[in-house]
Formats: sequence, C-alpha cells, structure tokens
Amino acid sequence: RTSGGRNSARPPQRTVERRASPHTMATEQKKEAFRKYLESAGVIDSLTKVLVSLYEEPDKPATAIDFLKANLGGPTPAEYEALEEEKNTLAAELEATKKELAETQAKLEAAEAAAEAAAAAAPAEEAAAE
Repeated sequence: RTSGGRNSARPPQRTVERRASPHTMATEQKKEAFRKYLESAGVIDSLTKVLVSLYEEPDKPATAIDFLKANLGGPTPAEYEALEEEKNTLAAELEATKKELAETQAKLEAAEAAAEAAAAAAPAEEAAAE
C-alpha cells in the first residue's frame, strides 16, 4: 500500500510517437547534404585547424575574425586592393592588345587582297603583252 490509500499500480502511460513532418525531414536532409559538402571540400578541416590554432594562441588577438581571415589564407585589405589594381591594369592591357590585333588582322587582310589582285592582274597583263 502507498500513502493515501491509492493503488500503486498505475495503468501504463501511452507514448505518443511523433513523426517528423515532410518539411522537417527535407530540412534535415538538406543540412546533412550541406555537412557532407563542407566535409568533402575540406572546409570543416580548415576551420577546425584555424580554430584550434586560435585556441592555442597564448596572446589572443583583439579581433578573432581578423585572426581567422588571416589564417584561412585570404588576402589582407591592402593585398586585395593591390590585386584589384593589377586586375584593372591587366584588363586595360588586354583591351589594348585586342584592338591592336584587330587592326593588324585588318591590315593583313588588306595586304592579302592586294596581293591576290596583283597576282590576278599579272596574267592578264602578260596576255595583253603577247
């Protein structure tokens, strides 16, 4: 007997089995696919290594995000600006070279046309001279 005169044998409680909704299942599948993608691309390993190096850093940097950026191999803002300037210079050089190529091709075509015209006129001149 238990206190209060109640019977200690309780009926078994029903467990309600909750099934994941199709939306939840799709979301979980997307998350898993994304995790696999990150793992296969090496992102998880790279992030883990950088975070471990930050953890092991005796003098923690003032801004952790700058530490992460620097150690993930991305360019600094100054390096980025230099690369951007170099890209713009190379793009301008490429356009100038394309223009020069087009002009040279036009001259070549004109010279070939003149040579063909001269070659065609030469037999006609020889026939007229005979």
